[in-house]
Parts: sequence; structure tokens; C-alpha cells
Amino acid sequence: MPIGSARGDALDLPMLRRLAGPRAFRLGEDYFKEGRLRGLAERQGTISAKVLGTREYRVELGVGNGEPVYSCSCPVGDDGVFCKHCVVVGLAWLHRAEGTHPKSRRPVKPATKPVAVRAFLAALSQDELVDMLMGQAKEDDRLWRRLVLQTASTRRKGVDVSAYQSAIDAAVDAGEFVTYQDAGGFAQGIDDVIDGIEALLRQGRATEVIGLTEHALRALEGSMESVDDSDGLLGNVLDRLHTLHHAACRKARPDPIALAKRLFDWELRSDWELFAGAGARYADVLGEDGLAAYRKLAEAHWARVHPIGPGAPDSDRHGKRFRITSIMETLARQAGDLEALIAIKQRDLSLPYDYLEISDLYRQAGSHDLALQWAERGMRAFPEHPDGRLREFLTEEYHRGNRHEDAMALVWAEFEAAPYLQQFQNLKLHADRIGRWAEWRDRAIARMRDQIALPRHDRRNPSGWSAQADHSELVEILLWEGDSDAAWQEAHAGGCSGALWLDLAAHREENHPEEALEDYRHQVEPTLAPAKHESYRQTVALLRKIRGLMARLGRNQDFRPYLESIGTLHKRKRNLIRMLDRAKW
Repeated sequence: MPIGSARGDALDLPMLRRLAGPRAFRLGEDYFKEGRLRGLAERQGTISAKVLGTREYRVELGVGNGEPVYSCSCPVGDDGVFCKHCVVVGLAWLHRAEGTHPKSRRPVKPATKPVAVRAFLAALSQDELVDMLMGQAKEDDRLWRRLVLQTASTRRKGVDVSAYQSAIDAAVDAGEFVTYQDAGGFAQGIDDVIDGIEALLRQGRATEVIGLTEHALRALEGSMESVDDSDGLLGNVLDRLHTLHHAACRKARPDPIALAKRLFDWELRSDWELFAGAGARYADVLGEDGLAAYRKLAEAHWARVHPIGPGAPDSDRHGKRFRITSIMETLARQAGDLEALIAIKQRDLSLPYDYLEISDLYRQAGSHDLALQWAERGMRAFPEHPDGRLREFLTEEYHRGNRHEDAMALVWAEFEAAPYLQQFQNLKLHADRIGRWAEWRDRAIARMRDQIALPRHDRRNPSGWSAQADHSELVEILLWEGDSDAAWQEAHAGGCSGALWLDLAAHREENHPEEALEDYRHQVEPTLAPAKHESYRQTVALLRKIRGLMARLGRNQDFRPYLESIGTLHKRKRNLIRMLDRAKW
């Protein structure tokens, strides 16, 4: 297993928190409190122990050359991550040290050195070693499984397939549910069995491997819903099984027509994308006869798929319909048949994106006229809710054809629907291409002022409506353009969000410190409004800026009374007061 490392000088609590991160540290604390640690020991400066998760994992911690080193046999630790099991061992060691710094603790000299242990084992008889290994295997599921599979692979009568199947079933059995915390151990148990199946392939048992990988996929498919696989570990397991199955098929060369039927049936019905894209991936195994059988099955199912028009719902859009569509598209791409691929995509035109996909296929093929036609068809089919990506595609095609007015009309429609910074930037991007930004900028600013003047819905107002919006969007645009003076004037004329006030003050600190100081002071109370630790931290940072500006303006004597006034006004916020007292002013 790889050894991970991170900078640090000794094993202490801050180092554990830093290496693990909040989530892993919290989980490690829980494991520690639950008493999941076994066999804590120190040998030659290295701390070792076992931690009980879904399975038993071995952890080692140490400090070498001023740098912490660590390892864990769990799947997360195997990637060099400081996992929750490492946290458990670290906490246990610190607890054992009773608060003393681990670096100052004298290493415990082992009563028996490794070389002596090795000599002892070498002197044992074969029966004594077997008894010892069997005893350990009773306590170690992974060791027991390895021994069982190695035994099953060396029988004189051939491989004991049933033993492998039993090992698969035991590893894949999720019980009632596998939590996020235990998913790594669950995946590792399956990986162990796959290691054994890979060993069979190296021994030339390709036919058995085909059956065992398919057995494993069936078993895993039945357990997937019972596992919280947020980290995608089971996806890696599936990839291993698919790769192993394909490699075994290449060696064993099973009947191509029977294989084609199995692959197609699995691909069509699986909710977990098992054997997705099999027509392309297994082409080297299926050959002409197998691919012909696979295509015949696909076309028979495809003939029953009905067309869907714009906006039409389809309850099976993401189920079997999606899978057979994907199969047909794979076959068309494999054959290099553009028109066949487009005909497949035309079977579902329920979304604007469907038109975009067809348009993009034509553009990639150099058929710009057809690409333009399909993009325009998509815009006409969804006049109320066009996809922004489709509109951008059509805009580019209009520019390409020197239809710049049509392109700008589309970009303007998008800005008009959402007159914010992102669309303003997009408008500039396109207007610059034709050298007409000044004209379009004036139009955009005027549109934003019209938007500001409109009444807006306000739930806090008894009447439900307020006089007008603040000028946040316009202030943000002016700041983006680099005109902080105009942005500041706009904010004072019509107001803006607190975050923008702080941004404005930061831009004006150098040349307008008095104005920046007042803007910062006005944001102290809004920043404190949410009584939360983060708000208090932000307030302390804001007060530091205020103190710095007062010093620049020769008003050092004003800060202490101002700080005391904040403390008096918010004296009930104990955490804030403690934070202010700890700050070095």
C-alpha cells in the first residue's frame, strides 16, 4: 500500500485535524469513542494498530525527517489519503500519551525484534505454521478469502467455481444497507475477490473467468441500491469486472452469437449501464457474425420506439428508451454513418438540446447550411424557452455567415431577458467582433436603467411591492469595466448589496480613504446581523480594515472608542466579544 505524507513536525491534534479534514476527523473521533481500535503499539518509532470498520484495517503512523508518514489498508488509505482509521490511531496514541507531546515521548523498545520473530517462525514445523495461519484467518476475513480462493484454484479436478461464486456472493451481500462510511470496506472486499479471479485468468482459465465475472455483475447489480456509493467506488469495481470480462472473452473466444445476445440483453435492461457500448467494445470478440446478431436484436427493438415531438413527455425517456437509443447511436458511429445517426436522434425532438445535437453533428461534418437549418428549427420549436446553448450555437453560425445583425438580435434577446453582468459580458464579446460595442453598450445601460425603474415584488412590504430595485447589477457592471468612481456614485444614488459595498470600498481605499472608511463602517452592522461565528470573523476582518484606514488618516485615537461602542452595542453576543478581546489591535 502506498505511504502518504504531509508537512509537519510531530504527531499532535492540530496535525491530525489538518491531515484528515473536518469530515474524516469527525468520523475518526466517532470510531475512537466506539472502541474500534485493536493492538496499539510502537515499534522503532512507528505507531501501528488495527481499526474495525466494515472490515479490519491496519494503520501505521510515524514521523520521519520532520515529516509525518502514514498508511492504511482501507481503499481510501490505499490512495494515500489520511483516512478516518488513521485518525483513530492518532487519537488513541495521543490519549495514551496523556497529553504529552508525542515527539518528546521516548520510543518504546520492542521486547522482541522482527529478526527474532522471523527466526522463531523459521524454526516452527509446517503443521505449527499451518495452525498459526488458520487461527489468524479465523479473525481476518480478507486473509480467509484469499486462502479459500487459492485453494479453489489448485484442485486436481479443476477450478472449484462454486467456491468463487460463494466468495462473490459473500463479498457483494450488502445486508440491509451499506453506509457512506462503510462503502470503502465493502468495495475493498469485492476487489479482493476480483484479484482472485484475475489470478485465474493468468492461469489460463478464461472460460471460468467469463462465467465468474458475469456472476459477480449480476450479484453486484442486485446490491447497488443498498450502498451509499457517493464516492463512486463501486463504479471502479464495475470497470474492473468489465475489463476482466472482455479480456477473458478475447482469450476464450466464446460463441459470438450467444455472447451478442447476452451482451445486448444486459445492456438493454440494466439500470446501472452494465456493458454499455458493448457493440463497440466487444467488436474484436464478436466479429462479423456476432455484430450482425447484435445489430439484428437492436433494430428489432428500435422499430418499436415511437417518435417524440417538441415538448412531448415520455415517462421512459431515461429508461429503456434511452438505452436502446444509445445502442443504436453506438452502431451508427461504429459504421461511420452520419445520416443514420441523425435519423436516430430525430426520433426524439422533445427538448431544444436535441436540435442542438443534430446541428452540431452537421457542423462537425462541414455541412453548415444544414447545421443552421436545424438550429433555426429548434429556436422556432421552443420560442418561449429556448436552450441558451442552442441560441449561442445559432449566433456563431450567423456570425460565420456574416449575418451579424441576426446574431446580435439573438444576443440582445438573451441580455434583455436577464440584464446581468454575465449577459452584459456576452453582449460585449459579440459586439466587439463587429466593432460596435459603444453603440450596444449605451443600449444595454439604458435597458438596465429601465429595469431598475420598474417596481419589484417585495414580500416584506405589506402591499407586496417596493418602489424600485437597487442598483446592484449596474454597480457590478461598472466595477467590471474598471470605473470604480462611476460605480461608487451609482451605489450612493440607488444602493447596492453589502458585498458590493465592500468591493467598492476596497477599490477606493488608495485614492479615497475617507469615503472607503465610511463605507466600511456602514457595513459593520449588516455584517453582524446573522449571529454566527463566520459573521463575527468577517466583522473582525472589517474592523482591521477600519483601523488601518483610521491610522492612514491620522485618526488613531478614534479607533478605540469606536471599537468599545461596537462591544457595548453587542455585549450579549458573547462569542463576538471573546473574538474581539482575543484580536491583537
